[in-house]
Amino acid sequence: MKKVIGITGGVGTGKSEVLNILRKEYGAGLIEADRVAHELMEPGAESYEAVVKEFGNSILTDEGTIDRAALGAIVFKDKEKLGVLNSLTHPNVEREILHRMDSMESDPDIRLIVYEAALLTGAEFEQRFDQLWYVFAREDLRFQRLKKGRGYSDEKTASMIKSQPGEESFRKAATHIIDNSGSLNETKRQRYWEQKFKSSAV
Repeated sequence: MKKVIGITGGVGTGKSEVLNILRKEYGAGLIEADRVAHELMEPGAESYEAVVKEFGNSILTDEGTIDRAALGAIVFKDKEKLGVLNSLTHPNVEREILHRMDSMESDPDIRLIVYEAALLTGAEFEQRFDQLWYVFAREDLRFQRLKKGRGYSDEKTASMIKSQPGEESFRKAATHIIDNSGSLNETKRQRYWEQKFKSSAV
């Protein structure tokens, strides 16, 4: 069985950088929860019809795709509607993630399997994790990265960071912590990468 690593952390912590290291230098196959959810809401995919039926044509673009900004404006200010959206999409996402994990297990070009999500949900596939890495960065850096990288306003950036679980909950769940507050080389030089991970079953 291939090693399965879960990657989590708040927005702006630089999880994508860690994923790129694992893919390029360690032969990891990547499964990104948000990307899977996006793909399953494309026209013809598993979640599309149910979401459109529930929230109406007002969430569609002129091309017939789901406008995620319009959908987000509806659900993120209404917890009940967010719960409905999750009930429609999460089962499909979980099935697809399990399918991708199984496919990667038999792929000879993949040396380990890495799953990334901003939040952990207690889904069945999370029981497969051999390790759970928390990618950490100082809050002031996260703020700067979100503003520069995504062009968010101060208000939106602060709101996004505040809406996520606190650092303590991430640290409590994690088996390993990756400090991504410095340069990429500093992240890669951390003792865990150099000694424990390189010598593990990859």
